Amino acid sequence: MGASYGIARTARSAYHFPLMSLLFDPDDAVRALGATDPVLKRLIERVGPCRFSTQKRATPFAALAQSITYQQLNGKAAGTIFGRFRAIYRPKRFPTPDALIGTPDATLRAAGLSRSKIAAMKDLAAKTLDGTVPTLARLRGMSDEEIVERLTAVRGIGPWTVEMLLMFRLGRPDILPVTDYGVRKGYSIAYRKRELPSPDDLRERGERWRPYRSVAAWYLWRAVEVAEGPKGGRG
Repeated sequence: MGASYGIARTARSAYHFPLMSLLFDPDDAVRALGATDPVLKRLIERVGPCRFSTQKRATPFAALAQSITYQQLNGKAAGTIFGRFRAIYRPKRFPTPDALIGTPDATLRAAGLSRSKIAAMKDLAAKTLDGTVPTLARLRGMSDEEIVERLTAVRGIGPWTVEMLLMFRLGRPDILPVTDYGVRKGYSIAYRKRELPSPDDLRERGERWRPYRSVAAWYLWRAVEVAEGPKGGRG
C-alpha cells in the first residue's frame, strides 16, 4: 500500500531546512502540462501558480532520517517526535551518522521512536558511513532509477520515500509517485472518477505529463486540498 496522504503532505512541507531554487522552470512545466492535458489545465487554472520547491541544506542522511520518523504518523505527532529526536543532539542541528549509531536505543525510544524505526535509522546511518547511501554530490549525477535501487537497500526505505527525496531534495522534474494516496485521490477528484486509479493506470495516464510529472503530482495534491477546503489546505 502506498503512503498515506498525511505523510505525503509532511514530505512536501515539513522538512526543517531552508528552501532552494528549482533546477527547472515551473512556468515552462505548467505551460507544457496545460498544452497536453485539458483536465490538468483546468486544475492548474483553479489552483494558481506552481509553488513547488526543494530543500537546500538537508543531507540525504538527514532527509531520509526524517522520512523514516514520519512514516505511518500524522504530521503533528511525527513533528513532535522528530523535534525530540533532534533535541538529543543539541547544540548540533542534526546528528552525524556516528552519533546516531552511538545513541542508546533507550534514549531514542524515550524520544518516541519505535523499535522498528530505530533499527531503520541506525541501518541508514551505517549505510551512509559505508557509502551505500551516496553523498548529495554523487546523487546529483545518478539517474532516478539508480537512486531508487541504491536507497531502497536501506531498511525501512521503500520507493515512495526515495521518490519524495528525488522530488523535494533533488528537485527532479519527472517523478510520479503512483502509490501515493494523495496523488491518486487528487486524480480521482480532478478527473471525476468514482474510484482511485490503480498505480498502473496512473502510471499510464502520467506518460502524457512527461517530462514534468513532479509538477503534475504537485497539482494533484493541491486538488485534494482544494476539495477539502480551508481545513485541508497546506502550503
